[in-house]
Amino acid sequence: MNIALHTARQADEEYPLHMLYARVNGRVVRKDDADYDDTRALNIGNWDRRPALIVQVADAGDVAAAIEYARASGLELAVRGGGHSVCGHGSTAGGLVIDTRGLNTLEIANDKTTVWAGAGLNAGEVTAELEKHQLIVGFGDAASVGISGITLGGGVGYLVRKHGLTIDSLLAVEIVTADGQVLIADRNNHPDLFWALRGGGGNFGVATRFKYRVHQLPEFIGGPLMLPATPEVLRGFVEAAGKAPDELSTILQAMPAPPLPFVPPHLVGQSVIMGMMAFAGPAAEAQKALAPFRALAEPLADLVGPMPLSGLYIPEEPGPAPAVTVRTLFMDRIELEQASLLLNLLEQDDAPMRMVQIRVLGGAAARVGAGDTAYAHRDRQIMTTFLAMSEPDTLARHEAWGDRCLNAISQGTNDVYVNFLTDVGAKRVQDAYPGTTWKRLRQVKRRYDPQNVFRLNHNVPPAETEAA
Repeated sequence: MNIALHTARQADEEYPLHMLYARVNGRVVRKDDADYDDTRALNIGNWDRRPALIVQVADAGDVAAAIEYARASGLELAVRGGGHSVCGHGSTAGGLVIDTRGLNTLEIANDKTTVWAGAGLNAGEVTAELEKHQLIVGFGDAASVGISGITLGGGVGYLVRKHGLTIDSLLAVEIVTADGQVLIADRNNHPDLFWALRGGGGNFGVATRFKYRVHQLPEFIGGPLMLPATPEVLRGFVEAAGKAPDELSTILQAMPAPPLPFVPPHLVGQSVIMGMMAFAGPAAEAQKALAPFRALAEPLADLVGPMPLSGLYIPEEPGPAPAVTVRTLFMDRIELEQASLLLNLLEQDDAPMRMVQIRVLGGAAARVGAGDTAYAHRDRQIMTTFLAMSEPDTLARHEAWGDRCLNAISQGTNDVYVNFLTDVGAKRVQDAYPGTTWKRLRQVKRRYDPQNVFRLNHNVPPAETEAA
C-alpha cells in the first residue's frame, strides 16, 4: 500500500476528518481532489512530495485547527507560503501541509507609517500595493517569493543598505504556536519570541500576519547595468558597491547573457556581469552614485533609470518549476584572484541559467547589533551565492558543481544566510546562528515548541534544560 495513503487512512480512522472539516473556514484538499496536484506543487522543482492533506487556511483559527489535527493524528507538519524553500520545506511526504496563501489581507495604517500584511502574500503583491502610495518595504529580488519565508529568515534585498534587512522593518508578528495559541509577538509582548522570529525561520509556529514599518519612496532609480565579465570589472564592481552611499544597493550577477530584448544577439550565452542597481532617492544623486560603476568599462547595456522598485523583480517563466541548485557563503573580500576564480567557476557548469551572485551588504543592515535579532551576521560584508536552474534529471550534476564552488572559495569560515542554506545538517544550521545565538534560539524553542512540532525547516531543536 502507498505509505502516504496508508498514513492518511490511519489518521482518518483514529481522528475523523470531519472534526477538522467542521473547524476550518478554508478548505481541506485530499489526494482524490481534482486540483490536488496543482495545490501541492511548489515553485522549485527539486521535489515531488505528496502530502496526505493540504489545509488551505482562511484565518488563524484554521491554522490552530490544522496544527491540533496534525499533532493528534501524528502527521508530519509542513507550512507552505510562497513555495520557494530551497530544501522543499513547504511540503511533506504523507503529512499535512498548512497552505497560508489564503491569508492575503493588506491593511495600510491611516497615517501610512505601518502595514499589516497577511502571511500568504508574496513580495510582488505587497510591493505593488504599497507603490500606489509611494511606500515600500524591502523584501528580496523575486516577486513570487512569499513574505513569510523571506521575513522569518532575515530578508536580503534591494533596500538592504538603505533600510536594512526585511526584519529591520518588522514591528510585530501574529503567530499560532504549537499549542494552538494565537499570539502577537513584538518588543513588548513575548519579546523573546519576537527576537527569535527575526531570523530564526519557521521554528516557532505558523506566522499569520506581519506588521511592518513602511518607508517613503517618492523616487527610485534602478535597472540592469550589463558589463564585460572580466576579473577587473568584477573586483571593481564589488569595491564600488562597498563605497557607495547607503541609498544604493546592488546585486552583481555573473551569468550567461539571457536572450532579452536589450541584450545584443551576439552576446546571448556569453558570460557577462549583470549589475542590478537599486537607488532609493533622487535621480541627480543616483547619477553620482552610479558613475563609478559605469566607469569600470564601456557598458554592454545600460537600462538604469527611473522606475518602480517592482520593476527589478526577476521575471519567472511559465511552465513547470525548474530544479534549482543553491550554494552560498559569506566572504570577507574579493580581490583580483578571487574574482578570476569566481568567473572560472561559472564556466565549469553547463546549465543555461546559472550565475555567481554577489551581494555587498553593510549600510543600515550592519548598524543593527549582532545580538539584536536572530540574524546575527551583521558584520559580514559580502554574500556570494552560486545558482543553477535545470531539469530535475540533471540536478545531481549541478549540485556537485555547487559543492565544488563552495569548497573553492572558502575563506576559513562557514557562516551562511539561512534562507539560502540547502544543507539541513545540524552543524550547518549552526553556521547560520553563531555563538550565543544558537543557545538562545534553543531556549526560545523550548518555551514555544518543546516537542519540536515545527521541524520541517532549518531546525533548531529545543534545549533539553532551562540552562542548556
